[in-house]
Amino acid sequence: MKNVLFIYGSLREQSSSKALTLALADRLGDQCIVTIAQIGDLPHFNSDIERNGAVTTFVDQIAAADGIVIVTPEYNYSVPGPLKNAIDWASRPALNSVFKGKPVFVISVSAGALGGVRAQAHLKYILNGMLAQVYPAPEIVVAHSIAAVEDGIFANVATLDFAAENLSGFFDVLDAREAAPE
Repeated sequence: MKNVLFIYGSLREQSSSKALTLALADRLGDQCIVTIAQIGDLPHFNSDIERNGAVTTFVDQIAAADGIVIVTPEYNYSVPGPLKNAIDWASRPALNSVFKGKPVFVISVSAGALGGVRAQAHLKYILNGMLAQVYPAPEIVVAHSIAAVEDGIFANVATLDFAAENLSGFFDVLDAREAAPE
């Protein structure tokens, strides 16, 4: 069974990116082994210091994953600082990081009308620069995402169905990679 690491970009306990991540992980749990990264445990990136336990755990989670699903909110027209910080920790050594060749599926959420499309574009640009394999699919952008969360649970079934449908294509790619001879 494939290992999929989910990373959500918000530290807020009641965030819509977290709620969507948990809903997708629950829905897809029978198709894959799901791990959810805790990026709030990471220190601020500083290349002068050695990796600590949280950084090593995060990098090891990425290395062990067959694929990664990132759900990013949009903060000030881009990715939030904690998500960028996590990516910076995992992006070393440059052009040969744990992200190199790693399949990544990107979803964005926003309280606004555009659904985080600018953050999604920025995140894909960053991932391409690290040589990750960003999965080409219809963009999953969740506008007015706060309204989709009821009592801490992401409740927009149409969005969950659309995301799950596109993630099944992503899983097909992961399965093909697993079956391919090395």
